[in-house]
Amino acid sequence: MNDAEVPAVGGGVSTHGYLCIGCPLGCRLEVDEGADGDIVEVRGFSCRKGRTFAVQEHTDPRRLVTTTVAVAGARWPRLPVRTVDAVPKGLVLDVCRVLSAVHLHAPVALGDVVVADVCGTGIDVVATRDLPLVGGPPPRPAPPPATS
Repeated sequence: MNDAEVPAVGGGVSTHGYLCIGCPLGCRLEVDEGADGDIVEVRGFSCRKGRTFAVQEHTDPRRLVTTTVAVAGARWPRLPVRTVDAVPKGLVLDVCRVLSAVHLHAPVALGDVVVADVCGTGIDVVATRDLPLVGGPPPRPAPPPATS
């Protein structure tokens, strides 16, 4: 139920429906938009995150992008990557096109910036795992959990 629009009735108010992903409840949200484009009312949320999500989704929808890029010289041919923040929804395909052209060489470390300022958004794309060079040193062990 993402951006289902009910036509304007009477006073020029149209209703848009969204399914909230702000928390596990999955509320069905409704955003009433006036003829001037301003949000008149938000309904259907059970928590503060729902209202925030509805306004954000209605005015400037954004998405995190997670995918893989090609890497040579590693045990696996693909490296999982993600954007460090959500990018405008209209740029998701452009970001994916940029990432489909990326070809890295091992070693790659968790958190390495793969593409800086992707598509001029100011948002970086980072590696989400280590990929050591084949025949290179073994991956570093995870640090022990902190004790209180």
